Amino acid sequence: MSNYVIRCMTRPELDIALAWAKLEGWRPGVHDAEHFYTADPNGFFVGLLDDRPIGCISGVKYGDDFGFIGFYIVKPEWRNQGFGIRLWQTAMNYLQGRNIGLDGVIEQQPNYQKSGFHIACRHVRYQGTYSHAEAALATDIVEINAVPFEQLLDYDRRYFPAPRAEFLKSWRQQKQGAALAMLSAENKISGYGVIRACDGGFRVGPLFANDYSDAARLLSALLNRIPRNSEFFIDIPEPNRDALRLVADYGMEAVFETARMYTQNSPDLDLTGLFAVTSLELG
Repeated sequence: MSNYVIRCMTRPELDIALAWAKLEGWRPGVHDAEHFYTADPNGFFVGLLDDRPIGCISGVKYGDDFGFIGFYIVKPEWRNQGFGIRLWQTAMNYLQGRNIGLDGVIEQQPNYQKSGFHIACRHVRYQGTYSHAEAALATDIVEINAVPFEQLLDYDRRYFPAPRAEFLKSWRQQKQGAALAMLSAENKISGYGVIRACDGGFRVGPLFANDYSDAARLLSALLNRIPRNSEFFIDIPEPNRDALRLVADYGMEAVFETARMYTQNSPDLDLTGLFAVTSLELG
């Protein structure tokens, strides 16, 4: 294995990881690479065998205390040969000392538990078809760029374990999709959501809102930004019963599940307002 090298990815190499994620059926966003890379350019790793990429992983740092692992992929013909565990160790070492999160697929959850992760909750992906008539944007729902960024960052912290300013600056700029915020009577954020083009349709994430009514109106506004009869996907935390009600209202079906897992205590997040996670790759 002396001809196996692990190093940080270049930005173009992250496109390879997205292509592999597509082959795994994870339905990555069309433009995810450019947004993800801004979160932590040093947190994406590629495994090269004889200078050929055969595996990847990400270990993205958020703030001083939290990190998230994703994109853990080894090409099928190179699995079970020790290449993956070295990628895993690289990401874990990079995030050493932090509370580390990840979304583990069912078959890998026992392995993650052996590495010190515990399950916080299930995340379930739902799929539906958007076929509603377009409606005018409500006056209390605005383009997210119209909201002061510090206010957006502060609201985001209710539902994410650490500040992620660089990521949000990029994430709110979707080339194929939309990013919208809901405002209260006091002109403060009471919810926000993003929808983006992905492999096979569109993905909603995040969708954060103060209550079910706000979440439902925000989701409707986001869906009015995509073509009719489009397939769309949403990853919800199962403990949020209102999120389950929301996907049921759209007649969506569960198609995939993971478990959100952490190495330390589960972060104190307001799951009642977390209707869709941002991504399964970066948290």
